[in-house]
Amino acid sequence: MIPIGASVVDVGSGAGLPGIVLALARPDLTITLVEPLARRTAFLSEAVTALGLDATVTVVRGRAEDLAGGPPVAADVVTARAVAPLDRLAGWCLPLAAIGGRLLALKGASAADEVAEHRDAIVRLGGSEPAIVLCGVGLIEPPTTVVEIVRERDVVAQRPGPSGGAGGSGRSAGASGGRGSGRRRTRKG
Repeated sequence: MIPIGASVVDVGSGAGLPGIVLALARPDLTITLVEPLARRTAFLSEAVTALGLDATVTVVRGRAEDLAGGPPVAADVVTARAVAPLDRLAGWCLPLAAIGGRLLALKGASAADEVAEHRDAIVRLGGSEPAIVLCGVGLIEPPTTVVEIVRERDVVAQRPGPSGGAGGSGRSAGASGGRGSGRRRTRKG
């Protein structure tokens, strides 16, 4: 699902899943781990160094919705595990992918219901028709459910109003200030 030599942004890296595991298994990838919490970015930075991944892995402290426009630059693949419902996830993650790049959202058994519920929002946000892929069939039980969304076009979204209601992806192009305006790079690989 991830091409050789691809650039990958792992959103909401937390303890490093799947980003650090991908870096260990696929040294051909260039990976950026995105995490908003300082204690987690400190852990990720220490883990990257301890595992000798400094050349291929960068840790960035920030929120996905505040990172569009770089760094990191538009990625071939954006991964996310247990971050948010698909509509919000697409709004935050698709702007981090290059046109033609893909969002790979690791989801649970209810992925089909979530895709059905958020399909229209995903398409409005510039994503393709979501595809559900079962990974590890015959190797692990239960297999991992991945929702794959290709970024088909650039969309300028509006930030929702103070009530947090629908009306955008939760970020606006070129936004500055607000949450995450103090983002910083904590590790450069």
